[in-house]
Amino acid sequence: MKSLFKFRYPKLFILLIAIIASYLIFSNSNISEVVKNLGTLNYLGIFLAGLLFSFGFTTPFAIGFFLTTSPENIFLAAIIGGFGALLSDFIIFRIIKVSFMDEFNSLEKTRPLKNIIDLVKHHIPTKIKIYLLYVFSGIIIASPLPDELGVTMLAASRVISTKAFAIISYLLNTSGILVVYWIGKIIS
Repeated sequence: MKSLFKFRYPKLFILLIAIIASYLIFSNSNISEVVKNLGTLNYLGIFLAGLLFSFGFTTPFAIGFFLTTSPENIFLAAIIGGFGALLSDFIIFRIIKVSFMDEFNSLEKTRPLKNIIDLVKHHIPTKIKIYLLYVFSGIIIASPLPDELGVTMLAASRVISTKAFAIISYLLNTSGILVVYWIGKIIS
């Protein structure tokens, strides 16, 4: 009986369920009307959706909200949503910096990771490594992919300051939300 409920990739399965659920919820015309009629709470709702935009399992709901709302100014909406996403990313960043660094340090001492680190250290210049780190983590943070991965990449590196992280996170999330609003304008 236990094997029936065992999934090889339970987190990906839950993410798929979240995507399907958000599609079903936001494609319902009654819910779309409720979201559109939030009135003065519209920008507060956008901030809250921005908070959800950063977490893997809640991103589909945030995107559904962004696509359903029609703010008067999508640039202002993206800026406000970006602040919500920044707050969530900052929480993730601080938790990883404080709680996971001991595990990252232990992981660096394992043979497979040590070999990879040595290979990268000796064959890729430092500036290129830093550039690639910012590019890959930036793509993840700006996209609807779970920010946890991109934030973890940045938090695990000892290269980035909290201030630089906040600026990068805000700009990327705001850009990602703006793209979602533009897509919403195009498809509606």
